[in-house]
Amino acid sequence: MLPVVALVGRPNVGKSTLFNVLTRSRDALVADMPGVTRDRHYGFCRLGERHFVLVDTGGIADSEEGLAGLTVRQVELAIAEADVVVFVVDARDGLLPTDQAILGRLRRTAKPMLLAVNKTDGLDETMALADFARLGVAAPLPMAASHNHGTRDLIEAIEELLPSDDGETISADDEGGVRVAIVGRPNVGKSTLVNRLLGENRVIVSDVAGTTRDSIRIPLERDGRRYTLIDTAGVRRRSRIDDAVEKFSVIKTLQSIDAANVVIMLLDANEGVTDQDSGLIGHALDAGRALVIAVNKWDGLKTYDREQCMRSLQRKLVFVEWAKQLTISALHGSGIGELMKSVNRAHASANKKLTASDLTRALEAAYAAYQPPLVRGHAPKLRYAHPGGSNPPTIIIHGSRTKHLAESYRRYLENFLRKRYKLEGTPIRIDFREGENPYAGKKNVLSEGQQKQRQRMIRSTKRSK
Repeated sequence: MLPVVALVGRPNVGKSTLFNVLTRSRDALVADMPGVTRDRHYGFCRLGERHFVLVDTGGIADSEEGLAGLTVRQVELAIAEADVVVFVVDARDGLLPTDQAILGRLRRTAKPMLLAVNKTDGLDETMALADFARLGVAAPLPMAASHNHGTRDLIEAIEELLPSDDGETISADDEGGVRVAIVGRPNVGKSTLVNRLLGENRVIVSDVAGTTRDSIRIPLERDGRRYTLIDTAGVRRRSRIDDAVEKFSVIKTLQSIDAANVVIMLLDANEGVTDQDSGLIGHALDAGRALVIAVNKWDGLKTYDREQCMRSLQRKLVFVEWAKQLTISALHGSGIGELMKSVNRAHASANKKLTASDLTRALEAAYAAYQPPLVRGHAPKLRYAHPGGSNPPTIIIHGSRTKHLAESYRRYLENFLRKRYKLEGTPIRIDFREGENPYAGKKNVLSEGQQKQRQRMIRSTKRSK
């Protein structure tokens, strides 16, 4: 496997900024306030001769109560799996007691360690490094992550500490398998579901709404298949979003939907379908993503409440009736196996290969079974179809008067094709192309020879009369 490098330090020392620079991405959420990162965030650094996995961690604060304690637990797990630890400190703040306490933690692990003195831009580097000499770490590295200053020296220092390359190191490809984004409102159980699928407390779970702020990507292998789970921040109604970090979190969630192959829309069985849920589903639909709807906390409902919840689903989700709906308990694990089977079917449907000949036969069968309504006394003609892409399946239909096709007939064609090809859990896009008259707007379209032949025919007809 690729070696692992963990970024560790106090809150707001620039770990996430450094993560984004080294991975050449904007995957880590960055804001000018402490405590933005809470879970472990993974990425690939490919800038040097040796590729490695980089882990961004939450800041270790003085207190370890509540969420701060859960964040520290995530940092400890990152340190445990790391081959090299980069201890990041803030040159502008200078050496603080918390830095010394963190260094004590790191020394007890006996992991290879580097000291990165960040935010040295505008400062005397010699004076900035002297302030941290009391830590007793050899060769501290001055840098300014926000300006990409000193990162090359950091990478070279990391490579010297990485375990020897035994020839079995895999290439640093992006996360493999099916990308599955788990989205929903705050506190519906997204992180609990991720931990249940992984079989470990990989991400922080708390009763406090909004615990997850960033979109966390985690590899998973289940039943011989590879996935990348994307745990996202909960999305509330826009009128309730005041915090700047939460606004960025919402943007990251929407970006995660766009980057996913399949979206699991997690609902709270106690609340049914809210307007915010419908909005998130609408965004997934606009992005053309395959969709599975999972109703969580089902085990705690009484029979009457279950019936009311199912009625709400049938009434409010009619616009995505093609999406599989399941009831699960992320806490206890019921329904998880069927959930992943639905994810697999949705992904297979979204990437189903269609051919022009078979699509045209299907179109002819649909047209023969039910013809479109007349338009000004004429029926629209549908001549042939061919595939226009996948994920989602896109079908292009050529014909005449297609602009006037009734919406009900368009839905009929979609349902016919969905049933014929057994497309479950994916939207279908049908693009109608209008055939044009190649001679439209041309007054003289006959060649000179054709015009002479036409005149001879006219004279011959007159003589016969």
